[in-house]
Amino acid sequence: MKLSEKALSLGDSVTLQITSKANELKAKGVDIVGFGVGEPDFPTPENIKNAAIRAINENKTRYTAASGLPELKKSVACKFLKENNLKYDSSQIVISTGAKQCLSNAFAAILNPGDEVILVKPYWVTYPELIKLYGGVPVILEGNEANDYKLVAKEVNEKITDKTKAILINSPNNPTGSIYYKEDLQALADLAKEKDLFIISDEIYEKLIYDKENHISIASLSEDSYNRTIVINGVSKSYAMTGWRMGYSASNIELAKVMSKIQSHTTSNPTTITQYATIEALTGPQNEIEVMVKEFEARRNYMCELINDINNISYISPKGAFYIMINISTLFGKSYKGIIINSAQDFSKHLLDNYYVAVVPGEAFGDEKYIRLSYAASKETILKGLTRIKDFIKELA
Repeated sequence: MKLSEKALSLGDSVTLQITSKANELKAKGVDIVGFGVGEPDFPTPENIKNAAIRAINENKTRYTAASGLPELKKSVACKFLKENNLKYDSSQIVISTGAKQCLSNAFAAILNPGDEVILVKPYWVTYPELIKLYGGVPVILEGNEANDYKLVAKEVNEKITDKTKAILINSPNNPTGSIYYKEDLQALADLAKEKDLFIISDEIYEKLIYDKENHISIASLSEDSYNRTIVINGVSKSYAMTGWRMGYSASNIELAKVMSKIQSHTTSNPTTITQYATIEALTGPQNEIEVMVKEFEARRNYMCELINDINNISYISPKGAFYIMINISTLFGKSYKGIIINSAQDFSKHLLDNYYVAVVPGEAFGDEKYIRLSYAASKETILKGLTRIKDFIKELA
């Protein structure tokens, strides 16, 4: 029997592989330092947990509309208006099982076989796989330090063909931590208008921004960018709710209807209990976000200080999210116990096997020169892990 060629062409999630191996070692009693996981280490705020418990006790456990509870859609629309200066009707909101399903719905709604989507590397591991899953072709631009590894309108324009359907923006970015400023976004919005392209804007890390910078949604720049943009967001990162699986998208009404229809035939509604918890997340007290962001910024600064003390490596200075990409390419060709290290994957494997530190190799994000470290960990853990990495690098000959 022959399996789906599209499904077989998908790559494995390297982040999940690393996490799985690290967990196996932990189960054997090994003292693992995990820098691989992409989730806050803070507990979900009590008011959100209590809202979920109330929903259970009040028997709010039935199906909802496939695209979500009306009252949750209203809360999301209020959030967009208050925080992003974006006016959406509830009918333009689709509530999904995490931002990943929102992205899946979006690509399913806009792509026909052979359609191209332009993105920049390093990129989040799932973007190109989802594009391919729905018959699209990921067109990947080379990011560079001069432009903070962001999508640049001039470079995008050079890659546009008659097959180009959309551009994909992620701000703040996973894995680089880069953020897009208004001038960056305006140039991309103008280009999308000129070439009649969809814009997919992944804003899941919008609240995790440091150095007193602000998030700007490209959809807020003009009526045209509003109409052609699919905004992707959710509560996983900002409210420490990764396991609750709750995301939402906002778009023009035609797109929202198509994405709702797609979802109705795949998963139907997200978990009803989580929807009620998310209403509380969006409308309840927001002070714990400020505490979390302040702590993440302190951890980022601490991790950067420690990395600065390690010879022969450099890093991308992040302004958002909770990751640091470290350039280890100067170490390629060196050996560990007689074994040559030729890639970030080699480096990551030996680091985990011998020094018990889990990082994600840059191959997962399309750039083999880097490893990604998450600073969603305590300062004690950061110190322990960076000390081990420093010792490992000293061993390379």
